[in-house]
Formats: sequence, C-alpha cells, structure tokens
Amino acid sequence: MTRSTRQIKLGAFLMQTGHHIAAWRHPEAQADAPVNFRHYAELARRAEAAKFDAIFLADSVGVRNTDLASLSRTARSDHFEPLTLLSALAAVTEKIGLIATVSTTYNEPYHVARKFASLDHISGGRSGWNLVTSSGQGEAQNFNLDEHVEHARRYARAAEFHDVVLGLWDSWEDDAFLRDKPSGQYFDPAKLHPLHHRGEHFSVRGPLNVSRSPQGRPVVVQAGASPAGRDLAARTAEVIFVAHQTFDEAQAFYRDIKGRAVAYGRDPDDIKIMPGIFPVIGRTQAEAEDKFARLQDLIHPVVGVQLLSNMIGGFDLSGYPVDGPLPDLPETNGGKSRQQLLIDLARRDNLTIRQLYLRIAGARGHQQVVGTPQSVADQLQQWFEQDGADGFNIMSPWLPGGLDDFIELALPELRRRGLFRSEYEGATLRQHLGLARPPHRAVAAAQAAVAEAEAASA
Repeated sequence: MTRSTRQIKLGAFLMQTGHHIAAWRHPEAQADAPVNFRHYAELARRAEAAKFDAIFLADSVGVRNTDLASLSRTARSDHFEPLTLLSALAAVTEKIGLIATVSTTYNEPYHVARKFASLDHISGGRSGWNLVTSSGQGEAQNFNLDEHVEHARRYARAAEFHDVVLGLWDSWEDDAFLRDKPSGQYFDPAKLHPLHHRGEHFSVRGPLNVSRSPQGRPVVVQAGASPAGRDLAARTAEVIFVAHQTFDEAQAFYRDIKGRAVAYGRDPDDIKIMPGIFPVIGRTQAEAEDKFARLQDLIHPVVGVQLLSNMIGGFDLSGYPVDGPLPDLPETNGGKSRQQLLIDLARRDNLTIRQLYLRIAGARGHQQVVGTPQSVADQLQQWFEQDGADGFNIMSPWLPGGLDDFIELALPELRRRGLFRSEYEGATLRQHLGLARPPHRAVAAAQAAVAEAEAASA
C-alpha cells in the first residue's frame, strides 16, 4: 500500500476490564478494574506514552441489564462516573485527550456545560463531550419515568441541548477576566454574554460560572447513526464514534456525513469520523486466533443471550432456541441503528442466536479484526485512505493486555507506514485532532459586521 500524507487519529476506548463480554475472566485482566483508579491511571499513562489522541469513557445512568442471572456473571454493573474519573486522570497525564459520554436525555445543559468547561481548565484544554441520547429503559426508571423517552423526542431535545451548552460555553469572551488588583476590576462587564435561551425543552438564562475554556470550548463528539443521529452529527459533531461491520458500510457512512456537513455550511474536514475497531493481535495469525478463542470460551450462554437481547433494543430472546434463527423483531425505542446493524448481520450471514452473540461478544457490532500486526494495519490503512474513516476508536479485548498488544505490535507497523505520529504536535485535544479553536461567537459576529460595513462603504 502507498504511504499516506495524512495520519490516523486514535482513541483508546477504555471499557473497565476490556470490551469482550467475558474479559473480566481473562487470567491477565484486572477483575476489579471498574473501581480501581490505579488501573485507569496506568492505562491512561500507557496510551499517552503511545501518543494516542484521546482516551474515551462510555457511560449510562443505570444498570442496563436487569436479568440477574446474566448480570451477576458480567463486569458491567459497577463503574466510575466518567467526569469524576477523567478529572483525576487529568492530574496524572499531560497531553492525551479526555473524552466522556454524558447523555442529553437525563441531564441538564447547565450541568453539562459547567462540568466539561471545568475539565477543560483542569486538563489544560484536553476535554471532549460525547453527546448521546440514552437508549435504556432502566435509565428512565432512575429519573421519575415509567417509560423511556420516545426516540424522536430524545433527538429533538438533544439538538436544543447542544445549542444551549455551546451558548453557555460562550458566556465570557476569552479576555473577559482582568483580575486587576490595583484597579479592583475583576472582569470586564462588556465581555459578559448571558444566554437568555428560551426554547421548547429548556429555559436557561446563564451566564455559565466558568470562564471560557482553553480550547474555546471542549470538543463535541457524537455517536448516533440513525437518520436523526446522522443529521444531528453533521450539524453539531466534531468527532463521530460509529460502528460498522463492513468497509462498504463505513465508506457509505463517511460520504453521507461529509455531504451532510457541506449542506450545513461546514468544512467536511471539521468532522473526524472514528469507527470502533476491536483488534485481537498476535505475532502470527494462529496466535491471534488462539487469543480470541480463549476469550470466546469464557462466555456463559446466559450472558451471551442477554447481551444480544439488550443490543437489539431490549427484546427478550431467552425463550427462543439458542441454535435457531433470530426472530423478526419489533422496532425498538432504544438504539435504532445498532438494532438494524445486528439484524442485517444475522440475515446476511444466516446466523443463529448463538452464532450472533458469539460474533458480537467482543466488538458488540463494531468491526472485529483478528490477525497479525500487518493484517490489522492493512485494514486500518484501507479504511483510512479509501474514505472509510479519519481514525479509529481502539476497543481492547481485555485490559491491560489488549491495549499493550496494540501499542507494542500494531503501532510500530502503522508508524513504519507513516500513518501515525511518533510525537504530539500540540498540547490540546483540538490540536491533536487537527481541529481549529473556535472563535467566540459574539466577537466573530461583531467582526463580521464591521467587515461588512467597511466593504459596503468602500
């Protein structure tokens, strides 16, 4: 393959004990990882030493699996609140980006704006917000609701939520805070911009009680792939995390999002598309396949069926023959794009329920690569150079060993091909990703008005 002039962006997606559903049972896994800060600190340091763009923490505001027989056999029931954890990790790292999921469905814009702006200051400009809408019924029941909010309404709320948060992040101009002791002037009142937002879902006066952050604003990440999710991402996102099964799917999504971005008046390069990749790497193909087989052997059937039930939108498959086909499913009010991805996979490859849960037990619908450093690099290079991705979210099978394998085996091959950095080019997440620091909107509007007036009088 030819040498690329661009370079791949990489996120280290840290899922407690690892992304495989049975990862916590791996002999080398840190079984108490969900509540072990030293585990996360060491992973963050390793990812930073390897020059990853960011670490990423997913989240939900509830225990998604309510089947105790399955729940009691998985390491998904306890984990840190991500912003608390990232704030602590900011103190033990210097340059790596810090991205966390926070849902727009069961939070308020002011809280989210304040927390991420604070993290951006604490970290020196390294924070990113993964904007999602919640997908689980169990989350709703933790917030005074019997039923989950309807899909279309979740996305309408998310769109307005995003606009409010961005408005709050521009409450203060960059140089608003003088803190001048001799004059007694703490801030310049002319550089304060209360939001005064009143919309369908939110009424927020502002201003935010955190100054404008080092990046101008934290990086906005989005993860939806349904039609509503794609449209929201094309308008709002700077990074998109997404799941694909095939290169054709990746290429079609990439082109669709970049085209939608142009329709919104955006530069397509201002959105970085980063599919999740689940790599199992060995020095030989046989070694890689053996590593994967050992993980697969650790899956309890009850866990596998419940995992699939959750991922297809909460439809209970426990009453169906495990070696029979996936039944026809009703449309979900949960994650629509993930449900469709799994239905398509089952129908395309004629998979039974057992075969399907075995197929997704590691990557959970993302692309799975089991191979040598060269074959893994080949796939990443193809997707990157042929309009399928700008980078990848690396979903380590188990932790810490799976991340170590990628760093020690795959990264040298990517660097040999000129596809990944050897040193950071900057200090902020925006600089790592090649994203511009956004100007303050009120300042930019005033400058545009002056320029227009000058052009009219010329």
